[in-house]
Amino acid sequence: MDAWHEIAMTLRGAYLAMHRQADGEFARYAITADQFVVLAALIDGTVVAQSEVCRRTYADPNTMGAMLTLMETRGLVKRMRHPNDRRTRTVVLTPKGKRIFAKVWAGREATRDRMLALFTGEEVEALLGLLHRIIQELATPRGRGQRPKRRAAVRAVNR
Repeated sequence: MDAWHEIAMTLRGAYLAMHRQADGEFARYAITADQFVVLAALIDGTVVAQSEVCRRTYADPNTMGAMLTLMETRGLVKRMRHPNDRRTRTVVLTPKGKRIFAKVWAGREATRDRMLALFTGEEVEALLGLLHRIIQELATPRGRGQRPKRRAAVRAVNR
């Protein structure tokens, strides 16, 4: 197995383990891990464009739209039309959403502490730096002339 595949599969495994654990703990609050991420992205109380929520949470706009509709129905968020651009939707956390976030955050303190205890402060910084590097590299679109030569060589071999 190549190194990149191993990195990708290990990242996926870590993410899914965290996601399953969170979903199990969040069930008593009747929210999902994905919904908690949205609550966390909005906890500062500002009204933001729905596209900004997508950016903050690394979510697909279609998936986010469906999730925000559900969360709005449950009274966790409020969506409105942008005052200057009627095509844009804005979203803000409701008082109920803030209360749920506070309960869930407090209920996860032991889990957060347990996970952080696995690493030194320097390791946390290093891990975050490495993950941000991957995000930055993969979020930057490359033109045909900008692809790394290694990929071109792999494609040539696979023809």
